[in-house]
Amino acid sequence: MFSICRQTHPATGIEHAISCCFFNNDEVCLITAGANIIKVFRLLPEGHTKEVNAAGQPIPPKMKLECLATYTLWGNVMSIASVKCPSAGRDLLLVSFKEAKLSVMQYDLQTNNLITLSMHYFEEDDMKGGWTTHPHIPWIRVDPEFRCAVMLLYGRKLAVLPFRKDITSEEGDPLEAKPLADSKKNQPAQPMTRAPTLASYVIVLKDLDEKIDNVLDIQFLYGYYEPTLLLLYEPVRTFPGRTAVRSDTCAMAGVSLNMSARVHPVIWATGGLPFDCIQAVPVQKPLGGCLIMAVNSLIYLNQSVPPYGVSLNSIATHTTNFPLRIQEGVCVTLDGARVAWLGDTRLALALRGGQLYVLTLLSDSVRSVRSFHLDRAAASVLTSCMCVIEEDFLFLGSRLGNSLLLRVTERENRMLFSVDKPLEATVDLTVSESDRERETTTAAPAPSKEPQKEPADPSAKKRRMDTITISDCVASNVIEISDKDELEVYGSDIRTSTQLTSYVFEVCDSLLNICPIGDASMGELQLQAEPPRRADAPPLELVCCSGRAKNGALTVLQRSVRPQRVTAFDLPGCADMWTVIGEAGEGGRDAHRDMEGLHAYLLLAQEDATMVLQTGQEINEVDNSGFMTSAPTVFAGNLGNNKFMVQVTTCAIRLVRNGALVQSISLEWCARSAAAADPYLCVVSTCGRALVLALRELRARDAASARLAPTRQAVAARLRRAVPYRDLSGLFAPADAPQVKGEFTGKMKGKNVKAEGFKPDTVYELNDEDELLYGGDQTPASMASILLQEQSLSAGVPRRASRWWRGGLQEHKPSYWLFVVRDNGNLEIYSLPEMRLAFLVRDVCAGERVLADSLESVPIMTEMADEEELNTGHSTNVDRLQEILVVGLGYKGSRVLLLLRLDDQLMIYQAYKYPRGNLKLRFSRVSAAFSFGYRGGAARPADAPDVRQLRYFGNVGGYNGVFICGHNPYFLLLGARGELRLHPLCPDEGSVSSFASFNNTNCPQGFLYFNAKGSLRISLLATHLSYEAAWAVRKVPLRETPHAVTYHAESRTYCLVCSAAAPSPSYYRFNGEDKERADENKGDRFPYPMTEKFAVMLFSPVSWEVIPNTRIELDEWEHVTCLKNVSLSYEGTRSGLRGYIAIGTNYNYGEDITSRGRIIIYDIIDVVPEPGQPLTKNRFKEIYAKEQKGPVTALTQVLGFLISAVGQKIYIWQLKDNELVGVAFIDTQIYVHRMLAVKNLILVADVYKSISLLRYQDQHRTLSLVSRDFRTAQIYDMEFMVDNTSLGFLVSEAEGNFALFMYQPQARESYGGQRLIRKCDYHVGQQVHAMFRIAARDSTTRHCTVYTTLDGGLGYVLPVSEKVYRRLLMLQNVMNNYCCHIAGLNPRAYRTYRSARRSVGGGAARGVLDGDLVALYGGLPRADQLDIAKKIGTKVEEILGDLYEIDRLTAHF
Repeated sequence: MFSICRQTHPATGIEHAISCCFFNNDEVCLITAGANIIKVFRLLPEGHTKEVNAAGQPIPPKMKLECLATYTLWGNVMSIASVKCPSAGRDLLLVSFKEAKLSVMQYDLQTNNLITLSMHYFEEDDMKGGWTTHPHIPWIRVDPEFRCAVMLLYGRKLAVLPFRKDITSEEGDPLEAKPLADSKKNQPAQPMTRAPTLASYVIVLKDLDEKIDNVLDIQFLYGYYEPTLLLLYEPVRTFPGRTAVRSDTCAMAGVSLNMSARVHPVIWATGGLPFDCIQAVPVQKPLGGCLIMAVNSLIYLNQSVPPYGVSLNSIATHTTNFPLRIQEGVCVTLDGARVAWLGDTRLALALRGGQLYVLTLLSDSVRSVRSFHLDRAAASVLTSCMCVIEEDFLFLGSRLGNSLLLRVTERENRMLFSVDKPLEATVDLTVSESDRERETTTAAPAPSKEPQKEPADPSAKKRRMDTITISDCVASNVIEISDKDELEVYGSDIRTSTQLTSYVFEVCDSLLNICPIGDASMGELQLQAEPPRRADAPPLELVCCSGRAKNGALTVLQRSVRPQRVTAFDLPGCADMWTVIGEAGEGGRDAHRDMEGLHAYLLLAQEDATMVLQTGQEINEVDNSGFMTSAPTVFAGNLGNNKFMVQVTTCAIRLVRNGALVQSISLEWCARSAAAADPYLCVVSTCGRALVLALRELRARDAASARLAPTRQAVAARLRRAVPYRDLSGLFAPADAPQVKGEFTGKMKGKNVKAEGFKPDTVYELNDEDELLYGGDQTPASMASILLQEQSLSAGVPRRASRWWRGGLQEHKPSYWLFVVRDNGNLEIYSLPEMRLAFLVRDVCAGERVLADSLESVPIMTEMADEEELNTGHSTNVDRLQEILVVGLGYKGSRVLLLLRLDDQLMIYQAYKYPRGNLKLRFSRVSAAFSFGYRGGAARPADAPDVRQLRYFGNVGGYNGVFICGHNPYFLLLGARGELRLHPLCPDEGSVSSFASFNNTNCPQGFLYFNAKGSLRISLLATHLSYEAAWAVRKVPLRETPHAVTYHAESRTYCLVCSAAAPSPSYYRFNGEDKERADENKGDRFPYPMTEKFAVMLFSPVSWEVIPNTRIELDEWEHVTCLKNVSLSYEGTRSGLRGYIAIGTNYNYGEDITSRGRIIIYDIIDVVPEPGQPLTKNRFKEIYAKEQKGPVTALTQVLGFLISAVGQKIYIWQLKDNELVGVAFIDTQIYVHRMLAVKNLILVADVYKSISLLRYQDQHRTLSLVSRDFRTAQIYDMEFMVDNTSLGFLVSEAEGNFALFMYQPQARESYGGQRLIRKCDYHVGQQVHAMFRIAARDSTTRHCTVYTTLDGGLGYVLPVSEKVYRRLLMLQNVMNNYCCHIAGLNPRAYRTYRSARRSVGGGAARGVLDGDLVALYGGLPRADQLDIAKKIGTKVEEILGDLYEIDRLTAHF
């Protein structure tokens, strides 16, 4: 059985975050990493601010995060660090991978990608020392002065990576410093001539000190002459139960690294630290030293002063003999805590429960720490990594909830405090937009340090939940309303004799995260506007359990866009349509939304005429609108700030205002296509000529005097496509001489500091290029640079004073450009209205990764003599070009996309800054995945008018983007978050021939489209979903941990199991014959253990809330182990199969008391709903609930019987008169936690002993073992693979592997069928915790197995025929050499089966195609595609056809 595995939703969790200058030294970016994805964000200001902090410096405004780049690697990031490298113009990135690989990477301007500067591989066998399991993370740590970096290898060795001395010198980017006149052919630009690293070497830690073992943490210390590394380790291990005998086992050693002599003396050592030390935090100068964080205590160590430690709870006092003082008023534990420095002496501390504390080190005059001050500042997301950006922003990356960006400001409290009752401000910073203005301004005094509890009054709770009813889901952003309590803030005052300041944390932005997905269930979509096409295939959505504790949520995922239909009517024979805005709206027009104002007319183009409809309250056909109706329309739009409407037909141009004709121009040739960029209009003829007209309003008052006039310079003939573009991004700004106005921002130390000594209003012209580059004698620029250098060297000028955020606020003047594609395949960009050639790309349709300017090396041609030579030649690729579109999307239109539609593919390019050439930019290809496949339309005859398939829309449901018509229609969105998303329209609609946005009183911010049947649909975008994510998503906050969810088809509701944790002082103990409950009182400084309280509830998919009165609380100490929707035969009053909800539980009392569990069976019945609550029509009815002889760990049904795993046995039960009657049983392995049945076969997964296959024979009523897997493996989940008549068993393992087993008794190696044969295996790279099957689309014999991972990813495994497998396998092997290996990671190595134990049955079996790698083929340059197809002896069309077929088979949800 051959199959293909592909991930369709990327991992969303964030495990690492650092801030560094990724693109250039002037801009600090945030880099996040999670699973195999690295993302780069920049901060964008939301608006101007006049605030100042306690020191009187300006505070930056609130910021949003914009994603600038995403890199998918063939390996999971284990650790990440950055190194300042001013000589290269940007920072280096150090990333380590499992088990001991290290890559040094850097952003490269030439290719707009990450390039690998050096790779370091330490996985030789002698490094491993004979061990096969490697739990140690390869941490990377960088010296604060960037002299070297170290990486921990297998917990026993250190790799040292020294850096060159000149890496930190102040030389500019070699790329920018080269004279521009060089031709690129003579001298290829080399960004870095030498590698930044010197030869690496390895230190064995046992050689430094034979006691060093079990390394807990490594950190570089501040303020030493040589790089000094602190090692925190535990030479002899202990555990909490042994602390009475052996405690204080940890120790610490400071090692000085002399890299030239390679000697490493231990210069400082301390022993006898508490046994529960977890991490070390180096303290910056002036204090120096380090903080040792243990679970129950906090210790400050410095080489020159005695240690100072405090106990954080009462456990520390009797588990350690280290001298600790009691920290008053605090009871916390630091396991899982994350830290980040907020200043020299303060750090932010995020605890495992999500509390945010500010820790201050208070020192005396001789700089030794004399006390800690720990203050609870806020309650926030469960944090997995923390990072400070630009001093004022704190990023909390999370794997269990949405990641947050907080603004941190110091405020001086000028209030008088009475000593006995400190006044504390409690602000509940909720994130719903509507409440934000109201709530952030009020600071309610609360006498207690606890957060204000929610009022117990249910009506108050109801009022609070009102913000999440279905009617309000039309909020400005879905993510904003999703979680009310992302951050609660408590007052924090740091009270000492010296200062009294408080910190204020405010949420600026949040990044959606749906991992870890613990369980997933398919359900039918509710609120459908129309009944589904086929009753047997209703539209589906996916519901997942995400997050845990207070970040727990239900995630609703839809892969395709399902529009909400307002109305529809049939209009056959329409080829194309446009909507035009009547009168511009009142008030100032937002420059980035080109669609303000209501649409007044709808123009429909037919074969030889045009239909004009007026769209007011209703839609009527009109005759005397001023538009031409006798010829088909080629284009219609608005000009002059939406004051005028323009219509281009095949033979004329009409300018209309308010339903009256203003101007009519007849054309002497037949128009083929046209486009507008206010105030320009460009018309292209069928014979390859272009006409550019500009709107001129001669007399401003008199609207009738406006005229369209052709521009003076004509465009040369022989062109294929031309499209004008209005640029607001500022990327296309021409390279004029820089003018210094009063303030000169130099590039020194990457800090823009305002230079003193300039007269405020003088304009300094810097003419001489040499002086600009090298600094002349007495020019103002050189004075500025000297001043800048002095200022930036003195530490007194912080980054804030320079107001680094200004760049994001400046408005760019619009500039106008004409993009032309000629017959020879050249793309030329002309500036309007001068028609000056500014950019030239040869053979643009070849699909190269980067479109570079051919004029970069050639001076701009002034006379047109050379034009003939430019236009000769012919490219075969350009014959496939159908359409070109240039749009500015994203924040303020700053992301410029160039879309080229060819016969069979759509290429998307994005403009990026590049230091050379006239326009100082290049275009790089965006690898966008068409999730349902892309197939272009049929080629049209050359003389017919074009139907534009790429339609820009300015405001549909609050998004702007491009709609792609054709066989497989897509919404292309690029929102303020900055990530390009392609959302397919639901495949039931078929192909869409044309599209237009439609803003109308009855259909606000909606859209129109013609579907395959020629029916005009007027629709809205579903507002309760967010389309910024990879799939359309909605997160429903539960504020407790969801464990399992299943869909009940009869009642159309979801059944959900949740648990909430609370500290509990009681436990059960064994007293000889039975258990008894004991209550311990350990005082208020004891952190009591948390116990989970489980509950079962019904969830409505209409309002996405728990149906009232359906929540059933389970007993205390009772844990739900499994939840299944089973169909059982019911003998008694009626017969037949019926769907029940079956739950298996276990009472977790502790290890001394025998485990017992219950089987609970519920029926979901219909009742009369309560008045005013229509959702209460469903209730649970308990059919059976009895205690069993052991823990019930797995349930399923077979042939109408219930089958359960109880302890070490499996029982089959029959439901008779609300009783379970035993039918058969069998003994099993260690702990069965998953069971699946198909027909009479039962597949059983053991936690440790892999899988077994059982068979139930109904006529003999026997249960027997058929076959099993002999090896040991930790199974997470399993599912059947169905391909025609063959059945496979797909298993996911703890190491992130898939293995496919088959039962083949005739095979020799199966020992006559006793052993299941492993047919294929594959490494997913993420742990798969839930799987389900769904019939492949348009195929009844093949099933697609969908999986969800603990990192928030989704994917599928699909069986393929051998012919397709062989062809794609050859493609995969060749693609390995063609795709870009970021960080030097190899796809083949990544996908190889991983196992700690060497398996007896041979090595990897493979047999599964890497769908992610194979899918990259569509994004390769055309030449490479042909090359690869030739190498494997097939045609490009055949390969693309296979990939398209696979995409269509898996077009679900």
